[in-house]
This record gives sequence, C-alpha cells and structure tokens, in this order.
Amino acid sequence: MDVATLRSVPLFASLDSKATAELGKYLTIHDYPKSATIFRYGDPGDAMYLIDFGKVRISITDADGAVVTLAELGAGDFFGDMAMLDGHGRSANATATEDARLAELTRDDFLSFMRSDPRVTIELLTALTLRLRRTDELLRHRVSRNVNQEEALRMTFADRAADKIAEFGGSWKFIIASITFTLFWIFLNTWLLLDKTFDPYPYVLLNLVLGIFCGLQAPVIMMSQNRQAHKDRLRANLDYQLNLKNELLLSDIIRRLDEIAKRKPE
Repeated sequence: MDVATLRSVPLFASLDSKATAELGKYLTIHDYPKSATIFRYGDPGDAMYLIDFGKVRISITDADGAVVTLAELGAGDFFGDMAMLDGHGRSANATATEDARLAELTRDDFLSFMRSDPRVTIELLTALTLRLRRTDELLRHRVSRNVNQEEALRMTFADRAADKIAEFGGSWKFIIASITFTLFWIFLNTWLLLDKTFDPYPYVLLNLVLGIFCGLQAPVIMMSQNRQAHKDRLRANLDYQLNLKNELLLSDIIRRLDEIAKRKPE
C-alpha cells in the first residue's frame, strides 16, 4: 500500500508522510477471492488488516444460531484490531464478500510502530470506542427482541387471556361497555319488566354482579403486571451484563494503551 492509501485510512490520517512510509514497511499484502474466509470466531489473533480494495463482512453467530452482520467494511477500513491488541482469539468472523486485497499488520510490528509514533494510539482508541458504541446499540436491540421472543414462547393460554383482559380493562371500550351494561340493567328492571322485575331498586343483584366481576378482574390484571415486571427484570439484567462487558473492554483497552505509552523510550 502506498503512502496516499495508508493516509486515507482514518486510523493513520494524523501521521505525516515519513511516519506513514515507515508504517508501510511493516505491512504484508494478501489477496482473498470472493467468499473466502479470512478468519473465524475463536481463531488465534495476532494481526490486524487494512482493506486496500474489496469488501469484507464482519459477523457473529448468536445463541439462536442466526448469523448477525456487525459491519460491512470497504476500502480504507480496518478490522482484527481487538484480537491483535489483547492477543486473545478472534471475537467474530471475517469473510470477503468480493475479491479483496488486504494489508496485514502483526501485533509485534504494530507495537514497534506505536513506540516510535504514539499519535496513532489516540486514533485507535477513538475508532475502537465508536465501534463499541455501534455494537452496543446492535446488541441492545437484539437483546430486547430476544426477551420478547422468549416470553412469547413461554406464554400459556392463561397468560394470553390475562393480557387480553388487562388490555381490555384499561381501555375506553371497557368503560363504555360497563356504563352501557349498567344503564341497560337499570332500564330493564325499572321500566321494561315492570311488576316482573328480577332486581328491583336499589339493584342488589347488580351490585353483587359488579362486585364479583371487579373481584375477579383485579387478580387477573395483577397476573399480567407481574409477568410484565418479570420481563422488565430480565431485560434490565441483560442490559446490565452488556454495559458491564463494554466497561471492562474499554478499561482493558485503556490499560493496554497505557502500558504501550510507558514502554515508549524517552
């Protein structure tokens, strides 16, 4: 990759021509045909890649077995940096979606270059933070969807009935239906049936029916609220785990960058 191409990569945009030319000496060029696998989740990771041309898809397989695309990268983008920094396995899959040429930068070469020019440290931290934010939003959306799907699978007929009753009991339809039923009952027992009325004023039977109805409605509504509260607790717990993971990742990145800065010769 020439100097102009390297400086078009946001990660190295702040470097001058001399530093960029020095960086180019560390790069190894690799060509990948369309649909080729660059690395898989869990593979050992000791290098990052810069895309000269072509496109690369970064994806993971979730707990449901579905393939989730995290990013579609093109010329000027980079990937594989997390595994290169911490020396652990790959955190996602990388696949060429069209013929691509990649420049590989190994962990040892990258650390050597950062010791000579620490400006790239800030750029790398900024880029990693932005990626983490995008991944956080994607995972948050998928966690919410998975919670709802899991709840839907576990719902029994009684749960669905409780939800429908609670939904109807908190609507204007219920209020209008209750008023209409009460007025019809009064009209029926006051004027329509005359001497054959079965619930004369003060409508004791009506009061009994309404009391029984309200007594049954309240626990059904509470059942629906309790199930919703359980779903909210599950979602809150997943959000907490996700935020904790992000916090730990950021702390680890900062710690490693501090270590690199300390090793820089005075």
